[in-house]
Amino acid sequence: MTELPVAVVQAAPIPLAIGDGIEQAVKLASEAIEGGAKLVAFGETFLGGYPLWLDEAPGAALWDHPGTRAMHRILLEQAVVAGDERLLPLQELCDTTGAVISIGAHERVRQSLYNNQMTFRPGLPVLDHRKLVPTHGERLVWMRGDGSTLGVHQAEWGSIGSLICWEHWMPLARAAMHNLGESVHVAAWPTVREQYAIASRHYAMEGRCFVLAAGLVQTKAQVFDGLERAGGSTEARELVESIEADVLNKGGSFIAAPDARIVAQASEGEEILHAVLDLSERDEGLASLDTDGHYSRPDVFELSVDTRAKDGVNWKAEQ
Repeated sequence: MTELPVAVVQAAPIPLAIGDGIEQAVKLASEAIEGGAKLVAFGETFLGGYPLWLDEAPGAALWDHPGTRAMHRILLEQAVVAGDERLLPLQELCDTTGAVISIGAHERVRQSLYNNQMTFRPGLPVLDHRKLVPTHGERLVWMRGDGSTLGVHQAEWGSIGSLICWEHWMPLARAAMHNLGESVHVAAWPTVREQYAIASRHYAMEGRCFVLAAGLVQTKAQVFDGLERAGGSTEARELVESIEADVLNKGGSFIAAPDARIVAQASEGEEILHAVLDLSERDEGLASLDTDGHYSRPDVFELSVDTRAKDGVNWKAEQ
C-alpha cells in the first residue's frame, strides 16, 4: 500500500468525564473511518481534556489550592487504567474496521497520573506512550514516563509512532523515534499554535515522515459541562470560574509531508481533517536526508535508550 487515507479529529473533549469522552471518541472515530480513514489521530489527553486551569486559572499552582486539589481527585477517579473495560468500544472499532486510532488520555498507574497517547490497533493490545517530561506546570498533575513506552506500531502500510507536545523539542527523543523508522508520526498537542506547528513540520523534515499534528478545541463553558458530568465540587467550579478567557484551545491541526510542506490544514473550529498520504514520498526524501543513516555520524555520536520499565519498587521473594 502506497496511499494511506488518514484523518485528524479536531474536536472538543469532554473534560474530566472520561466515560462520556470515550463514547464521543468512538462516534468521532467512526465518522472519520466512514470517511475513508485507515489512521485516525486525536490530540493530547482528548480523554479527560487538557488541564487548562494550570495555565488559565490564577493561583492554580499555589500550594494546597482547594480547586487544584479537587481537580486532581476527579482526574484520579476518572482516569483510565490498564485493562479498562470502558476502552473496549475503541478496540472493537479497530478490530472490525482494521483502522488504527491514536488518542490521548489521563491514565492512572497506582496513585499517579500519566499523560498517555494510546495507539489502538486491530487485533493487538494498546500501544502506550507516556509523556517523558510533563511541561512546566503539568508536573503538578502528571508523573514522568520511562523508556518502556517508546515504540512504534508496525502496520501493513508502515510504522506509526507518537510524541506528546514539548517532547518534540527533546533532540534525543526525536533521534530515538527516527531510529524506529516511522512512516507516520502523530504529534499530539493541546492546540497547535505557531511554535508547535514549527516543531511538527521540523519533525516531518528531520524524520522524513508524515506528521499528523493533532490539536483540541475547548471553551470555558465546555470545561464547566464536563465538570458537572464528573460530579465536580464547589472548589473545582470556583477554580474554573476564575479563568478569564472564554476560548481556551483553538485547534490549528494540520498534516505535514516528509518535506515539511502542509498537505491539509484545519480551521479553528471542530472538524475532521482528511488527507491521502503518498507513502512513497518518504523513501524519495531519504535520498537527500536520512538523519538515522547517511546523515548521522555513529563514529562520533552514540545514543543509548533504556527501555526498561522503572516501577521504583521491586518486591523480591525470599530465597
